[in-house]
Amino acid sequence: MWGAVAAGLDAAGWTALAHAPHTAAALGTSVWTGVASTLLATAATAWILAATVGQLHSTAQSTRLTRLLSPLLAVPHAAFAIGLLALLAPSGWLLRLFSPWATGLTAPPPWPTTQDPWGLGLIAVLVCKEIPFLLWASLAHLQRPDVAQRLQQELRLAHTLGYSAAAAWWRVGWPQLLPRLAAPLLAVLAYGLTVVDVALLVGPGTPPTLAVLAWQWLQDADPAMNAQGVAAAWLLAAVLALCAALTWALLHGTTWRKRWTRGAAKHAGRAQTVGRPTALAWLVAVYGAVMLALLLGSVIGPWPFPQLWPDALTWAAWQGVARSSDTLWTTVWLALASSGAALLWAVAWLEWAPARWQLRARPVLMLPLVLPAVLWVVGLHRLSLAWGLDTTGTGLWLAHTLAVLPYVLIALQGPYQGFDPRLRHVSASLGHRHAVFLLRVKWPLLRSALAASVAIGFAVSVAQYLPTLYVGAGRFATVTTEAVNLAAGGQRSLTAAFAWLQWLLPVLVFALAAAWAQPRRFVQTAQGIGHNAASTGPT
Repeated sequence: MWGAVAAGLDAAGWTALAHAPHTAAALGTSVWTGVASTLLATAATAWILAATVGQLHSTAQSTRLTRLLSPLLAVPHAAFAIGLLALLAPSGWLLRLFSPWATGLTAPPPWPTTQDPWGLGLIAVLVCKEIPFLLWASLAHLQRPDVAQRLQQELRLAHTLGYSAAAAWWRVGWPQLLPRLAAPLLAVLAYGLTVVDVALLVGPGTPPTLAVLAWQWLQDADPAMNAQGVAAAWLLAAVLALCAALTWALLHGTTWRKRWTRGAAKHAGRAQTVGRPTALAWLVAVYGAVMLALLLGSVIGPWPFPQLWPDALTWAAWQGVARSSDTLWTTVWLALASSGAALLWAVAWLEWAPARWQLRARPVLMLPLVLPAVLWVVGLHRLSLAWGLDTTGTGLWLAHTLAVLPYVLIALQGPYQGFDPRLRHVSASLGHRHAVFLLRVKWPLLRSALAASVAIGFAVSVAQYLPTLYVGAGRFATVTTEAVNLAAGGQRSLTAAFAWLQWLLPVLVFALAAAWAQPRRFVQTAQGIGHNAASTGPT
């Protein structure tokens, strides 16, 4: 943070930013795409929850929904954007599906289906990618035993007053859940305002978003342009702080709750049609179409327009991926090392740090989530230069670990703090030390949460773009940097192969984590002297 603050104190950079011709337009585009995508993702999340809230009180149903979100969460933003490009581009699958028999087109039309000046393509990618994250954050709160029991009682009471299940959710459940999603919503808004790699792929280009402009200025060899880029990053941070303040005032105000929850039961039946199960099905279908387009795009050969199917299929792209084994190895060891280090630190922090420390340090630990990515990497780059870690694997590991840590902490904090403290007293009454309690009781029961935290950290590390570029200084290539660079160069098959690999690696780790977190059952001995126990782990 100090490195970012020091870089932003150059008055000449602010003057140059004020006189830059595209600053106002780029800032307006950033605000429009960031705010619109956050509002739409929040509305879609509430809509899906309205359809499934009646099933969330069943552990089996909520577990299935959580497992369904895992492969969706594992899809990196850049990979999803590349797949959406393959679907929506003027020469993409969707237009070929209707050409030439429906449209009469014999050549790709000059339609701005992506990289449009209104930022609609960028908004679409951000909305589809943030819905699973907000659903996951909502389920993490709703599955807490105390919250689930109280909410179930309140919804049942509303139902006895004549409200339908969906109407009871909108009147009772959602007004209580929304303020508790303040931190995830802030992270979503921060990402939407400041994303660079996705904006490069599908965002507007004339002018681009302010985050892309800041990234371009920071890459310039002229120090004056670098100062202008830092000023742009701080401007984004100021806009984000203003949006966060307005959101906080809205969520914690009482006026909207009174108006939202007002209404007689006889008028509440209209809400029955709001949250239909097809909303989640449509989301899964979009993800399936995107990933299928990536998979097919990685093996296509010559493919003249408007043919629906290519002339030939080829494995040349995957052979190119196989020759880039160093890139794959760098991605894997970085993700494993950073997620492992973040898990060790998070467990130590949650286990031994005093509660007041955790409360006061939480805003600092969440900084990588809410600060603009371009501003965060400015501080990281200065820190790596000061410590002599620039262009080194250690420096890159540190940068990825700092980016991964907030996600691991968020994933682990709820289950860890919700662990039943009575088990500690039982263990102590049997004469066991605290270390024995941790190794044989607490951590085995929390293995599901621990495994999920590592998988989430792995996925976050794989998706890192700016820290790899700035701290690695181009000497370390990952599947994400390769996919974005290839997309800019127009190498369709190789881009799709690397984007598919971006998704495949986290999915494999999520699958391994799910397998490792399965409950283990111990069968009683024939003599009846053994113990019959089943450790299922917290939901």
